[in-house]
Amino acid sequence: MYDTIIIGAGMSGLAAGIRLAHYDQKVCILERHYTIGGLNSFYRTNGRNYDVGLHAVTNFTEKGTKKGPLARILRQLRFKWEDFALAPQRGSRIAFPGVDIRFDNDLELLRSEIKKAFPSQVDNFESLLGKISDYDDLDQASFEISGRQVVSETITEPMLVEMIFCPLMWYGNAKEHDMAWGQFCIMFRSIFMEGFARPYKGVRLILKNLVKRFRGLGGELKLRSGVSRILVDNGHATGVELDSGEILEGKRILSSAGSLETMRICSDTSEPDPRSAGQLTFIESISVLDRQPESLGNEDTIVFYNDSETFHWHPPKDDLCDIRTGVVCSPNNYVYSDEDGQLDDGVIRITTIADFDRWSALSDEEYQRAKLRWYDESVASSVRFTPDFRPYVIDTDVFTPKTIQRFTWHDNGAVYGAPDKQLDGTTHLDNLFLCGTDQGYVGIIGAMMSGISMANVHCLRG
Repeated sequence: MYDTIIIGAGMSGLAAGIRLAHYDQKVCILERHYTIGGLNSFYRTNGRNYDVGLHAVTNFTEKGTKKGPLARILRQLRFKWEDFALAPQRGSRIAFPGVDIRFDNDLELLRSEIKKAFPSQVDNFESLLGKISDYDDLDQASFEISGRQVVSETITEPMLVEMIFCPLMWYGNAKEHDMAWGQFCIMFRSIFMEGFARPYKGVRLILKNLVKRFRGLGGELKLRSGVSRILVDNGHATGVELDSGEILEGKRILSSAGSLETMRICSDTSEPDPRSAGQLTFIESISVLDRQPESLGNEDTIVFYNDSETFHWHPPKDDLCDIRTGVVCSPNNYVYSDEDGQLDDGVIRITTIADFDRWSALSDEEYQRAKLRWYDESVASSVRFTPDFRPYVIDTDVFTPKTIQRFTWHDNGAVYGAPDKQLDGTTHLDNLFLCGTDQGYVGIIGAMMSGISMANVHCLRG
């Protein structure tokens, strides 16, 4: 009999497990995949390690900062700032036709760029900052208000509205066309008011430290242990049945599998409506260079680009991918310590919106051809906004919506889960709770915050 069974060994599940194990709970984390991390995992091919989801750790604050999500995570999980070894970004950019806005981990740069590009919007931008600061993260009613409506009522220059939404949607929005006001505020704070960073060794360092701490506290982690059913008796979860047929009993269950995916495996529910699943998924084209991107004039950490004045945020209508908008990220362009130095290889990662159903319908031969085609097309689209690196590529890889589904088990390979979030983490069962993406926080820091918050509220106080 476990005090808490946690479904999923991603960032939220691992953080929740550590939090509970600190209080001597008997905790078991179950993971269907052969490795940990979920979306923020890694794989190895052709002798190189690749992160699956990590472009940047958002919510970055400097060592010694007492407030903010990163500081709270370090306190609650009892880590030192050095355990995550985060290097800040050099600087990033939002690129639209004829207008670039630069930003970094200091809000003043964004302020000055808006003043330069959109001088009539300076006061309106300050008004927007005030509304964001006043937002209550746990107010479900306010969370669901249209973000576009609030921002458009405050910022009167349409292109600036689109440019502000572009990075926030790319890094944390499951809703098509619009963004919940609450999600907008969370992402705005994490990207523009705090910032980007990255561990020198990538996501592996964070995962290694989380697992080491969890196991060191007596927690159990079972890989290749997918949950086929959550066993229910009279409105109460009694335990889980694994794919192997083994049954584990638990006083409560915390699931990071996603709301739709969790409801599907409850023994007392029918098949959930698939229309409630998220639809937004991506391909990522990874290029390894024979030199550092900086030597080509590419000094941006991340570039969010869009080739028209209107930002389109929805699945492709007629093809496998939509290359009108995308993200270019170089893990080389962070300020690593003198001790770490620079990464051995130059790397450019390009993310493009994709269609899960079309990718899934391909035969094996068609799938491999499609990966080659869309690598070429996504790169060609991106170099309109960043220096052309194609002559210096020595190795490539592409992961697709099918890859994302394999690592996350989310329907449709939906990176940010379902459009509708459940901020309090409750479900129809009195001892089954959600954490992670569908609870409402995204990204590495957000996912860990979700796991900690739901563990505190439902598994320690409950």
